[in-house]
Amino acid sequence: MTWILRSIHALLFGLGLLAAPLLGQENSYLLKPTQVFDGTAVHDNWVVLTAGSTIGAVGKPEDIQIGEHVVTIDLPGLVLMPGMIEGHGHLFLYPYDQQPWNQQVLAESQSLRVARATVHAKKTLLAGVTTFRDLGTEGAGYADVGLKQAIEQDVIPGPRLLIATKAIVATGSYGPKGYATDHKMPIGAEVADGRDELIRVVREQIGNGADIIKVYADYRWGPQGEAQPTFTQEELDLIVSVANSSGRPVVAHAATEEGMLRAIMAGVQTIEHGDGGTEKVWRLMVEKEVAWCPTLAAADAILQYRGWNKGIEPEPVRISQKRKAFKQALKQGVEILAGGDVGVYNHGENVRELELMVDYGMESRDVIRAITSGNAEILGLSHLLGSIKPGLLADLIAVPVGIFQNVSLLRTVSFIMKDGKIYKHP
Repeated sequence: MTWILRSIHALLFGLGLLAAPLLGQENSYLLKPTQVFDGTAVHDNWVVLTAGSTIGAVGKPEDIQIGEHVVTIDLPGLVLMPGMIEGHGHLFLYPYDQQPWNQQVLAESQSLRVARATVHAKKTLLAGVTTFRDLGTEGAGYADVGLKQAIEQDVIPGPRLLIATKAIVATGSYGPKGYATDHKMPIGAEVADGRDELIRVVREQIGNGADIIKVYADYRWGPQGEAQPTFTQEELDLIVSVANSSGRPVVAHAATEEGMLRAIMAGVQTIEHGDGGTEKVWRLMVEKEVAWCPTLAAADAILQYRGWNKGIEPEPVRISQKRKAFKQALKQGVEILAGGDVGVYNHGENVRELELMVDYGMESRDVIRAITSGNAEILGLSHLLGSIKPGLLADLIAVPVGIFQNVSLLRTVSFIMKDGKIYKHP
């Protein structure tokens, strides 16, 4: 039975026809890897039994009862772990060295952008990312709502999506910019100001399918084009209050100390980017239990697009500052959400962020925990995802033994299961 399944999978995958799961949702599998990383600890000679879309049992083979019609899959030399959870990405964007952000927003139709996002979703899943927090369509409106539905209905393959739809910006702050003022240009997010307008926009985004509300607490609109705060403290407080009343979190793009402080005091779930973080900011984040998504890979990629010869030339000031901030945050005990702003660089390259987290001073084991159980806990998903425990969703991947010494091995994903359905088989 097993060799037949492998042969079918190899044929379909090789032809590029694996647009839906290979096996039905109701199948049960006994997965036999060399190791199991359950989201916290590593266990030798454990097995995992799935039952439909969930995990049925985990542990030593002799302690697990195997029923009839269970398909056994051997995964020698591999560690079975929870599917990765990407904390910050944009399926509707692609690398800026291929097409600048302005042109993606202004010159590409929504239908073209949806077609690209569909390809990006498949690449993401096949990279071992089974859950993806998409923080804004960047001018593509509510297109992420339909993309999420298409994945949920098995129309297309892709990770489970948490979506922020349009994101919210203050008047005059966001782009595209640099065009004649006598033309009204489309904006890559939704503009809203003041009490009534902000309440309406937050509620409208929620009503149209947003899982998350994203706000730009600062942006590059200072006198010299530098980042400066956008919304007042009262406005940010209001956004969080309205969103939280529906059970939804708010996340904040913030790069300045003041923008970060305002967002933290408002009660956001996470700070995105945080380039200007200071000791004061980190201490407040720990106190208020706000996590930081540093998006190291985005800064690294953008500076290379601008001409930095990485590995040859000295690190730019922005990279040095980011490295310093990351070490400070770790030392202060700030919870790190693993997310690289993928879309700024190629989809499917999600491990790039994890490699940089190690390079910047985080232990490999902590990084792997972050991309699984850590992200799940921060995002309020630990009751469903991020660990290998009975009753949780069967989102599982298998990668080479040795990932705790070399996180780059996470690039080599041999087995992918989401919701108990197999998308990739050795």
